[in-house]
Amino acid sequence: MGLDLGWASSNSKEDNIFCWKGAIKGSIETVFEGTEYRLSLSFSNDYPFKPPKIKFQTTCFHPNDDVYGNICLDILQNKWSSAYDVRTILLSIQSLLGEPNISSPLNTQAAQLWSNQEEYRKMVKKPPTSA
Repeated sequence: MGLDLGWASSNSKEDNIFCWKGAIKGSIETVFEGTEYRLSLSFSNDYPFKPPKIKFQTTCFHPNDDVYGNICLDILQNKWSSAYDVRTILLSIQSLLGEPNISSPLNTQAAQLWSNQEEYRKMVKKPPTSA
């Protein structure tokens, strides 16, 4: 699903349609170009009226991601709409990678370093670990 766009998703447990795995690639011409991040998506019984819980499973050094994989993205919180689908969510997260909200960081070190893209790139290119 959407692999040519740099993202993909699938049901992760055949016996539980509410648990999915996803992946996004860093956008071209950003410090995240050439990276790939695994995600977990967990849908509640209230979906699509409530957003899924999404976490990075691969460590992502980013102003809007914490060490536990939590993502600070408005459409996953107070700006959620039942019109959003998985494609929209993954594209939004992919877009967030290259355009972080540094005024509302979960990772203050990443937010402070964001203005120095050369040094920031060094942190991004560190070997990933699972969150």
